[in-house]
Amino acid sequence: MSIAVSEGDASARDLGSKPFAWPFTTPLYVGSALNPINSSIIATALVPIAAQLHVAVGATAVLVSSLYLASAVAQPTAGKLAEVLGPRRVFLAGIVLVLLGGLVGGLGQNLAMLTVARVLIGIGTSAAFPCGMVLIRRRAEQAGLDAPPGGVLGGLAIAGMATAAVGPPIGGLLVGAAGWRWAFLINLPVTAIALVMAVRWLPRDPALDRADSSFRRIAERIDLTGILGFAASMTALVVFLMALPHVEWIALIVFVVTAIPTVVWELRRTAPFFDFRELAANGALARTYLRQALTLLGVYTVMYGMTQWMEAAHGFSTVTAGLLLLPMGAVSALLSRPLASRNLVRGPLLVAAVTMVLGSGGIVLLSSHSPAIAIVLVSLIFGVTSAATTVGNQTALYLAAPPDRIGTASGLFRTFGYLGTITSAVIGSIVFRHGASDHGLHTLGLVLVAAGVAVLLLTVLDRRLMARRADRGTGIPNQTNTPVNTANAATTIRKENHA
Repeated sequence: MSIAVSEGDASARDLGSKPFAWPFTTPLYVGSALNPINSSIIATALVPIAAQLHVAVGATAVLVSSLYLASAVAQPTAGKLAEVLGPRRVFLAGIVLVLLGGLVGGLGQNLAMLTVARVLIGIGTSAAFPCGMVLIRRRAEQAGLDAPPGGVLGGLAIAGMATAAVGPPIGGLLVGAAGWRWAFLINLPVTAIALVMAVRWLPRDPALDRADSSFRRIAERIDLTGILGFAASMTALVVFLMALPHVEWIALIVFVVTAIPTVVWELRRTAPFFDFRELAANGALARTYLRQALTLLGVYTVMYGMTQWMEAAHGFSTVTAGLLLLPMGAVSALLSRPLASRNLVRGPLLVAAVTMVLGSGGIVLLSSHSPAIAIVLVSLIFGVTSAATTVGNQTALYLAAPPDRIGTASGLFRTFGYLGTITSAVIGSIVFRHGASDHGLHTLGLVLVAAGVAVLLLTVLDRRLMARRADRGTGIPNQTNTPVNTANAATTIRKENHA
């Protein structure tokens, strides 16, 4: 008995002194990087895929939209499952799905198989971020930490957003050297490593009670009806958006028919999947979602729109186009962790808005005769935007979300981000519908200038965020690094962020 007690005391001391040691954080970072890398790595493989499968290049857009759609639905669903079933279980299940998706895609012989692979990858990679946020929040509460663990959130920022910018250059190198199938097969070794690390190092979830482990009970706890309604309405919305400028009336009708009863259902439930009442009351959380969507609209337009323009209008090769965007990912990665370690919100969000406006103006000035250095400079500016928005909004999310719903809130945070990326793909397809040209690029730039101004206004006009009494520029009053009663701290955070 004395031995058991001493081991428990040692474990408690370790948790208090090093609650976020590398064995805990590494699998979370690797898992969280899978979604953004898979989102962007396909960009340089679309043309070779179309050529080998003998389909139109435009038809391969389904490989982009299918992963976005699957991720937009799966992210909050995985977060809800993590809250109910346990984050480690859901994390491991997601890794297995990514492994399966990589195998199906690597062996795929037609566009349908590749689309199935992208859906599997989208669902699987969606588990890591919300599960990671649940694990981090619980670990912080166990260690008695009040303030957000900035260094850990910075690591997630690098894994979750900065790595997206390195997707095109990685994809360019893989596709150029080994063929487009490696845009899928690269998942096999990475997920195998992530699976081993997660099994060995992530803390086990509590055992489920037999009464709570039945399908009916789980469906009730996760609000399966609400999830299905959300999935149906989100699918219809994405199909409608992706069809623009052509109006897909059937998709629009399906969206209305599914969205209205889903909203009514969620408003009547005491523990809904999508809590509309809480979102309306929690202004800080709602504004965080909106800022993330608008800013990622700009970042992903650069990654996809400029990649197409560089290859089609400027004449750069696939590999060169990817390498020209590499500094964007490097800057984003270098800035994310030091910014996050200070738990800043207000400063990074202001920087993100300003640099988005400046970078968008730079896009308007580019032409097919511009030197490569000019393209690199624009990508560098958006690298700052990527780091600042991810760090600022992620910390704001951690502070504004209710602790017991951090998984679902984190998933919705990613869903709003995907709505921004989907919108960027829609805008790109509209302006480049007659081919990627300088005129289309300039139109993209003007749209992004408007979006950047909207983000800037959304930031500077937020009285809660810009409050001068905020501690160390976080925009959230009374945050300290002193261990306190976490239940009281969580209640205080929620009250202070409801606006």
